[in-house]
Amino acid sequence: MSEKKMTSSRRHHLKSLMLQIAAGLIEQEKKDIVAAKEAYMAEKCAAPSMSGDQATLMETCKKLHALIDSVDEERYDLEAKVGKADKEIDDLKIKVVDLAGVKKPALKKVRMSADAMLKALLGSKHTVNMDLRANLKQVKKEVKEEPAEAVGDWRKNIEDKADRKKMFEAA
Repeated sequence: MSEKKMTSSRRHHLKSLMLQIAAGLIEQEKKDIVAAKEAYMAEKCAAPSMSGDQATLMETCKKLHALIDSVDEERYDLEAKVGKADKEIDDLKIKVVDLAGVKKPALKKVRMSADAMLKALLGSKHTVNMDLRANLKQVKKEVKEEPAEAVGDWRKNIEDKADRKKMFEAA
């Protein structure tokens, strides 16, 4: 069976149907939440009785304020506990990462000048400009001078050994 592409009008029609269904479900869910809140409030809080004189109403208000204060204290305590638990979770996550180890990526060869290396090591505030090539040239010159003296010594040593050999052959 060959699969045909869906036309854009058909696709848009299906999208609009899906959005209408989703909007209806969201509205129904909102209504269910409101009904659940009303049922909970009816179950937990009795309807206030407004009958009586001002003294009973004042007493009821004082009771309500006391309940509100106790709820606020409880909420504050729970917030503190949640804060501690969150901090502990973060610490444990860090420990897990430390124990698991961080996978280091494979290092790439990077061509970098000596100045760039020093800047990377010392930071951008410390700038050291070294002309390493000039230093290398000086080193090369010194190295060339030393072997020249060593060459002379080597030839002298060979001549001395040749003289010694002649002495043994003559004897």
